[in-house]
Amino acid sequence: MHRSPDDCGSITAFVVMLAMTFVACAGLAVDGGRLVAAKVQLADQAENTARAGTQEITGLRTGDPKVDVDKAISTAQDFMTLHQIQGQVSATESEVTVTTTRVVPMSLLKLFGVGSRLISAQRSARPVTSP
Repeated sequence: MHRSPDDCGSITAFVVMLAMTFVACAGLAVDGGRLVAAKVQLADQAENTARAGTQEITGLRTGDPKVDVDKAISTAQDFMTLHQIQGQVSATESEVTVTTTRVVPMSLLKLFGVGSRLISAQRSARPVTSP
């Protein structure tokens, strides 16, 4: 078998590029999955925190439930502290809104210069009376 001098190392470059492509695809799958899972967890935490805050209601017996704003914010912040959740709480007489945030570090994609990502989720809860 005769090789020409121009062919030396051409397969090596192809294999290296192919390997880098596979690592990048694996990084998208792994780190993308981690981002989606973290987003779902943040949304769940925000929802549960908002529900905890909405438990602080007044006027339930009169059929006109309203959120006690100060107590709701305090309860939601206590819930966040207890469960080590980062975020912000706001409340009105009609609802409690919670925004949670988290920094998610990349594992494989950092090899390609992709750094950590800040993700957030926002959920609200409102008091309702049973029908």
